Amino acid sequence: MSGEKPGPRTAAGGDAAAPASSGAPMSLRERKKQLTYQAVSDAAIALFLERGFDQVSVAEIAAAADISKPTLFRYFPAKEDLALHRFADHEDESARVVAGRAEDESPLDALRRHYLDGLERRDPVTGLCDVPQVLAFHRLLYGTPSLVARLYAYQSRAEAALARALGDGATDRLAAGQIIAVLRILSLENWQRISEGRSADQVYGDAVEAAEQGFVQLRSGLER
Repeated sequence: MSGEKPGPRTAAGGDAAAPASSGAPMSLRERKKQLTYQAVSDAAIALFLERGFDQVSVAEIAAAADISKPTLFRYFPAKEDLALHRFADHEDESARVVAGRAEDESPLDALRRHYLDGLERRDPVTGLCDVPQVLAFHRLLYGTPSLVARLYAYQSRAEAALARALGDGATDRLAAGQIIAVLRILSLENWQRISEGRSADQVYGDAVEAAEQGFVQLRSGLER
């Protein structure tokens, strides 16, 4: 892991209302497109939560969103993407954290800080969130094999983006793979604890301890 700060081309920002690849304001057309993505995904998730992922057809989702099937597939190439759309904004999150860190902060320190902040905020991405709607979505996600398999594709893209932010050498790609794996496992374990009936507040202390241990392990194995 080189630890070198990337140039401006990799310092990507963005949020749900703007493309992650550009800091420029969205055009009206782009904003309408993003709103359509969100509306169609929300309609699909509502149906999935009500009846189960495998019991809902793409035709039913298109009808609920008041669009045609061909239009739906222009937005979402696979049915699974309808459920996982909300993860798309997080694909390059770790890369953005590394790109935007302070000059005197290492990549691992920046990622550790960001993850611990997410735990404190009960960010759903960390798994430490007991909001009923979030819990229902996570049960849908982790209880549907095809969604879990599709999620790995999103995580692979997150890994590739992080590798580029780290320098994109062989050691950077190895580091990115290990970092993304640790973040995934930490978040999954948080969700599993909450799914067993504990509150986010009850799990918080264990989640912080596990995160600290995970980053110590990453540091000892990755930093030189």
